[in-house]
Amino acid sequence: MYLDVCRWSFWQDYSPIVPLDDAKRGLRLLAEAGMKKINISGGEPFLNPKFLGEIIKFCKVDLKLESTGIICNGSKVQLSWLEKYGEFLDIMGVSCDSFDDETNLKIGRSDKGKGIHKNKVFEVAEWCRDRGIMFKMNTVVNKYNWEEDMNDSVAEINPFRWKVFQVLLLEGENLGPGAIRDATDLVISKDEFQAFLTRHESQKCLVPEDNDAMENSYLLLDEEMRFLNCTGGKKVPGRSLLMVGVQASLEDAGWETETFVERGGIFDWERPRNELSW
Repeated sequence: MYLDVCRWSFWQDYSPIVPLDDAKRGLRLLAEAGMKKINISGGEPFLNPKFLGEIIKFCKVDLKLESTGIICNGSKVQLSWLEKYGEFLDIMGVSCDSFDDETNLKIGRSDKGKGIHKNKVFEVAEWCRDRGIMFKMNTVVNKYNWEEDMNDSVAEINPFRWKVFQVLLLEGENLGPGAIRDATDLVISKDEFQAFLTRHESQKCLVPEDNDAMENSYLLLDEEMRFLNCTGGKKVPGRSLLMVGVQASLEDAGWETETFVERGGIFDWERPRNELSW
């Protein structure tokens, strides 16, 4: 089992909905059921850095998972956090949709009205490299960046994986009533997505995912430890594994194993470690 943890309680109150002990109990159940890899995304995971760090440490030390990963926007990563928890982290992923400040503002990737500067991405990549943490980059190709040439910056950062996604609309997430934001203005065609891929085909680290590859190939767990079913263009939560167990909860997930494998979901995801201090 390979698990991506999505939107795990990193919200404005900076307080996880699932208490740490319950989160650990759920993760132990998943490990006992066969989970090998975990990837914590958001929201923004670093809004609650201590909770995040303790989960990463627990997964690597207590559960002995093969791979622990985080996806963030990079802006809130602190060197002090990496010094305390970095040894338990295999992969640090940073979302970077553009290396142009004005483009980032149009997309909505901004911090207090300022575009996300590439300097932070470079900084986090260097911190990770110094600590042997594998660094990857995620880019969502959309209306405002599909014509951008990111080759020089990507080559300089040199991530071990560059995940490139076609912007995907999900009802309740970025489409329709109650959505966090409306992303309909960001949609691009398959031809435009392919044009971006062709422009960057020299980057050996590039791993593309169009809408078909994304929709049902991720096991997503929400802040109440419920698998999210993404079939039909929505994220529909099922029953919490804390209440019904892993196998019953998985029945609600809508996960397609074949699609997961086809999109390259299995790769060398454990960082080399010469010595373990724990």
